[in-house]
Order: sequence, then C-alpha cells, then structure tokens
Amino acid sequence: MDELVSIGVPPPVGGVSRLPRPDWLRIRLSTPEPYHRVRRLMEGLNLNTVCEEARCPNIYECWGEHGTATFMILGDTCTRRCGFCAVHTGRPAPGVDADEPARVAEAATAMGLRHVVVTSVDRDDLPDGGAGHFADTIRAIRDRLPGAAVEVLTPDFRGVEEALDIVLAERPEVFSHNMETIPRLYRQARPGSSYERSLALLSEAAARRDSGSYEGRVKTGLMVGLGETTAELEATIRDIRAAGTEILTIGQYLQPTRDHLPVDRYVHPDEFARLRRFALGLGFRHCESGPLVRSSYHAHEHVARS
Repeated sequence: MDELVSIGVPPPVGGVSRLPRPDWLRIRLSTPEPYHRVRRLMEGLNLNTVCEEARCPNIYECWGEHGTATFMILGDTCTRRCGFCAVHTGRPAPGVDADEPARVAEAATAMGLRHVVVTSVDRDDLPDGGAGHFADTIRAIRDRLPGAAVEVLTPDFRGVEEALDIVLAERPEVFSHNMETIPRLYRQARPGSSYERSLALLSEAAARRDSGSYEGRVKTGLMVGLGETTAELEATIRDIRAAGTEILTIGQYLQPTRDHLPVDRYVHPDEFARLRRFALGLGFRHCESGPLVRSSYHAHEHVARS
C-alpha cells in the first residue's frame, strides 16, 4: 500500500525546533516488486548504491517505478567527512575490489539499463584517487552492454592530473563532478575539498571536449538550502557555465541525520523554476531543477535533452 510521507527532516536536537515541513517535500512511499527485485540484485552481487548510502529520497521512484539505480564503486567508506553527506566515513580497506566492475556490469545487464550511472566514495588513500577503477568499470559495462550510455560522477581525484585522462580515455557519454555548493560554504560542507579544484576539474574536462579528444557531455550538481544567498548562488552558476559545463542539476539539501549540517531553508518550487530559467539563459544545454532533484535523477533524459 502506498503511503505519502514527508522526508529529509530528522528529529530535533536538544529541544531546538525544526523547520516546518513544506508540502512539496512529500513523496509516495511505494515498494512494489520491481523495488524488491533491485534490492535483491544489489544484495546478491554485494554492490553499493548511492541511492541507499546517501539516503536518496527518489529511491522508491527509481527502484520501484523505473528499475534504475546509481552504482557506488570503490567500497562504502569515504575518506572525507562532508557535512551534508550520509555516506560512511573512515579508513577504507586497502586497495580495490577487482571483481566489482564485472558485478556492476552484471547488475546493469540484469536491469536492462540503457544509461548506466556510476559514482564513488572519495578514496584519497589511492594514488590515482580511484580513476583506474572507474576506467575498469566503464570497460566492463561496455563489454556486457555495448549499446548503453555510461555516466560517471567522480570525486576530484585530489587534483591528480593523470586521473581525468584515465577516465576520459574510456569515453563515458557523461563526465560529471558535483560542485555541491557556493565557495563560502565549502569549509563547513566540504572539508578536504576545494571550490577552485572542483571547478578546474570541470574546466579540464570541457577543454578536452572542445579540443575533440573527448566527445561526451560535462555535468555538475548543486544543493540549495544550506545558507547561500541568491547572489552567491547565481555567481556560482555563472562560474560553472564559464568553465564549460553543459548540464546542471539543482536540488534541495535534506539533512540526513541530526549530526549533519542543518537545513537553513526550504526552497520553494517557484524559485527552482526561476533558477532553471537563469541557468538556461546562461547557455546550459539542460538544467534539472527542483526540490527532489539529485545529480542522477532522470539522468538518461539529461543527455537526450541536451
């Protein structure tokens, strides 16, 4: 039976009142057989998904209605501690799981995916930041699903120059790296990361596209509701477009647990629509903007529409 529920608002901490839950942040919780089929597949192949690890609010729609998922490679332990992210942080097991790319490809084949999205935790313990494992995963998907498009959502690889070349050499249809937020909030939201480094990674990917050495799209995502101003957000969107990025997603930040950064405000759907118009006016090929939008939400449509 379907149930309409509010999402993303943890219990109040220490008696501090929480923000009221807006009506537009409500989803229909439904777990039909396709949802359970995807869950069984992931468990059977010992695969991680960002849908589960990051507590994505769209998991019921993507797994239950569309039979899609976003694979998270390189384990389930991130070497960074971002203030917004629910993924477990700590010291990962050494090395990588060499069989993981094949299992991702097997799952994508079983699900009949035509657009495969692969992301990862940050692995600052690896010399290449995990770029080689991304490349292995792309190749495995190509071998099993030669007609499928592949989208990779990568970390910043700590600025290692060769890492981007390793990934782009496998010709993913979409290269994505999320900026997440405005420069002023990086210290709280993304400690260990750098606004300039993330922007430079997008710019380098766009430069390879413009030179003809890479034929895919360049994409990024932003969260709102962390305390940014309209002027700061618009300046960041301008920076992203100036870096050559073609596809932009904008979604509401939802506090995953009481230990994470609080929500500063819930952005109204009308403002998301305005931000989309603003981005398209700057020349983005496509902008997905809405309260429940995440970087891989309706990802296959981003390429078709751009």
